[in-house]
Amino acid sequence: MSASHVPVLIDRVVALLAPALEPEGSVLVDATLGLGGHTEAVLERCPTARVVGIDRDPQALDLSRRRLAGVGERFTAHHATYDEIPEVLEREGLTHVQGVLFDLGVSSLQLDERERGFAYAQDAPLDMRMDGSAGPTAADVLNTYEARDLARVLREYGEERFASRIAAAVVRRRAEEPWTTSGPLVDLLYDVIPAPARRTGGHPAKRTFQALRMEVNDELAVLRRALPAAIEAIGVGGRVVVESYHSLEDRLVKRAFTAATRLDVPEDLPFVPEGAEPAFKAVTRGAEQADEAEVAHNPRAASVRLRALERIRPSARPHPPHGQTHGQTPGKGAAR
Repeated sequence: MSASHVPVLIDRVVALLAPALEPEGSVLVDATLGLGGHTEAVLERCPTARVVGIDRDPQALDLSRRRLAGVGERFTAHHATYDEIPEVLEREGLTHVQGVLFDLGVSSLQLDERERGFAYAQDAPLDMRMDGSAGPTAADVLNTYEARDLARVLREYGEERFASRIAAAVVRRRAEEPWTTSGPLVDLLYDVIPAPARRTGGHPAKRTFQALRMEVNDELAVLRRALPAAIEAIGVGGRVVVESYHSLEDRLVKRAFTAATRLDVPEDLPFVPEGAEPAFKAVTRGAEQADEAEVAHNPRAASVRLRALERIRPSARPHPPHGQTHGQTPGKGAAR
């Protein structure tokens, strides 16, 4: 793999998942399969585990299936968004799994494909759909949103200080010519964002492109639904591991993990009643970040925040024993 295709913090991610995947027949859901880098590493280092991959990008699914063709039944993949974890598990005949992994944000495949429109380094169609077969494009957003709605997207998802100014300029320009490609948008951002602001914080188009991508793919709403589904899907000893690259994403992850690990009894109670203990514990101390060596090797790691959660007690809905799934005997991998 080229450096741009190396998953962020891959050794640490596998180390966090490995204890949960030790029992024979354990299953990991790679909810953001991409090119299959994480899945390949897990299959190599956890020899009795198997992986169920999920991705909304048909091109990524095709490439990962080819890459992992040699592992046979240890890998299956599904075209879905990661909030569809329950439906995917039902298709696989599984009632629970031992791990769920999220590597959020845009994949290197999508950034590297010019025609997908995710990157601002060259002029390309303003698409930005992770699933290019459905839904509105970034051009649709720029051409149809009212200025106030566009400003909200740029402010909330891109944390763009000049959101209102950019939105107004976008609307003025589309009255003369509709938005179709990224080059004119980058030029507009250079014109609208003041020079002092352009000298700090990276490329002036970074925040706008991020905001448009998140809006087009409804990323935060999907994540809000996916986190509870992932937490519910793991059995005792199972782990959920999340890599996020945006403060809003990490905030949602932190909130979901905090709620799962919270002791839900009055603070002044002198003892914890039996059965009131949290069903989960945090595996990482807060959010872990990449060190300087990792960032130097893989610049995408600069903004990563890594969190992990483990189930330590059964939920109200009983799960099969660790490593066993509904309809299986211990030690046997689930049939698709």
